[in-house]
Amino acid sequence: MAKKKEQQIKVTLIRSTIACLPNQKKVVEALGLKKINSFKIHNENPCILGMINKVSHLVKVEKI
Repeated sequence: MAKKKEQQIKVTLIRSTIACLPNQKKVVEALGLKKINSFKIHNENPCILGMINKVSHLVKVEKI
């Protein structure tokens, strides 16, 4: 069977994590984002989408 190619998404940090809750800071760090305007490309899967949902007010998501 041929494995279907996963969609990829680009996650960009657009707001600071200074005034955020500690668990939100950990989620941003787990996504691989450090500074404002830093971005990371991830495969679109339920785990990553759940993390993005937790910090949706801090990040911008684009499909690639």
